[in-house]
Amino acid sequence: MVSSALPVLLVMSVAVGFAGLFLGLSYWLGPKRRDPLKESPYECGIPARSTVQIRFFIRFFLVALLFLIFDLEVVFLYPWVAGFNTFLDAGTGMYTLGAVGVFLVVLVVGLVYEWRKGGLEWQ
Repeated sequence: MVSSALPVLLVMSVAVGFAGLFLGLSYWLGPKRRDPLKESPYECGIPARSTVQIRFFIRFFLVALLFLIFDLEVVFLYPWVAGFNTFLDAGTGMYTLGAVGVFLVVLVVGLVYEWRKGGLEWQ
């Protein structure tokens, strides 16, 4: 049990170590003098002219969520396709094909719903 968790613990300790190292370096090497101009928010080098709380169209967020959904679909499908021969050799090919089919049907139903609601139309 411990030997199987050792690689995960090692990776997590390296990640926490690097995070702490780079946070410490940024604090140690970062600027020390505070200035109101340096601490003011800006967008692309242009100073803000109004409050920071600006209303955005919900379409931006919908497109971002759709991108994430279908990006995650590719992330989950690629390893499955790459290792499908392993499932066939083990005799569980039809089961995994059905499971991925259900996964894809849920995503396609979501896409069709979003398409019919007009979420993909940019006006």
